[in-house]
Amino acid sequence: MQALIVVATIVAKAGAEQQVEHALQKLIAPTRMEAGCIQYVLHRDLDQPGVFVFIETWQSRELHAQHMQSAHLAEYGRSVSGLVESWDVKLLNSLA
Repeated sequence: MQALIVVATIVAKAGAEQQVEHALQKLIAPTRMEAGCIQYVLHRDLDQPGVFVFIETWQSRELHAQHMQSAHLAEYGRSVSGLVESWDVKLLNSLA
């Protein structure tokens, strides 16, 4: 089975960058302990400090789907309510 690559982009509202970053940082440890998580790395855009990108690798789409239902992800959603301008999640497979 081929691993699933996820690129998740989160854009904080102006003035909420630090709060969103803190909430995103809190996701790292519990997510890395989840079944199927191979890689879970948070990045910040160098030119747009309110843009955050997770690069993730999961053993399967099903295990990523379980992550999306996790308690810590639900808590994150509550903690950043009204602070995020937009978010986008891309599910990818490697071609080469």
